[in-house]
Amino acid sequence: MQLINIGFGNIVSANRIIAIVSPESAPIKRIVQEAKDDGMAVDATYGRRTRAVIIMDSGHVVLSAVQPETVAGRLDKDENTNIVTNGEEE
Repeated sequence: MQLINIGFGNIVSANRIIAIVSPESAPIKRIVQEAKDDGMAVDATYGRRTRAVIIMDSGHVVLSAVQPETVAGRLDKDENTNIVTNGEEE
């Protein structure tokens, strides 16, 4: 299982992420509000501005104060950690 830091020590399972999006558009705001109404929202912003909305395959919506590009970069970085150099894994 691969875990991704989404800010302030909060971690989500990378295998369960469907999308990482910006919260600015009206459809995403609607998804967030519906998730809050249904009790499926996880607010991991620590009171800060929401900068990324992470949609999980379970239907949960995770709010993060970290930029979507940063979360995606961490996801990509973790996938590339098993680089083979001189026949040995790092």
